[in-house]
Amino acid sequence: MKEATREHLAHAAREMALIPFHGAADGKASNLGPIVAPFPTWKVEEADGLWCAAFVYYCCREAGFDLPIRPKECRSCHLAGCIAWEEWAVGDPRIEYHRGDGFTPEPGDIVLYDRVFENAPHDHIGIVLENRGQAILAAEGNVNNVSALMERPLDEHIRAYIRIPDGFRYEAEG
Repeated sequence: MKEATREHLAHAAREMALIPFHGAADGKASNLGPIVAPFPTWKVEEADGLWCAAFVYYCCREAGFDLPIRPKECRSCHLAGCIAWEEWAVGDPRIEYHRGDGFTPEPGDIVLYDRVFENAPHDHIGIVLENRGQAILAAEGNVNNVSALMERPLDEHIRAYIRIPDGFRYEAEG
């Protein structure tokens, strides 16, 4: 197995977004099986329209990161929920967590959004592919129920960035 790196994560995320994965849309049956499979209590039908964080988890695993579906730092839910990614990053000192303003994102960073699709915090998540100065290009799941490459401005909708260190393997501490 290759060593997990943010470079591999950005590459895997681009490839996965371009498949594209999709829920039940435009008369097509969902192909979210691989995205949902790591979460044993979740069914594809339940994930329809709610799978952006599960897409990020899937891309992390494809890039070689060894992550549980629910790190012990996650209080609210497993990593199929956007808030769980923030809980994990804030609670695990091995993971970098940076508020959106003043941080320079790099390919392979995870980006948490507020109020992209709903007027609520933690409503979307993606993986940075490029920093374009005033915007980022991100691979995202569940953009109108389809995976896509999206250019997003560096504005108030970016809540935070999460940087998983190269070579990271999750082992619960204490």
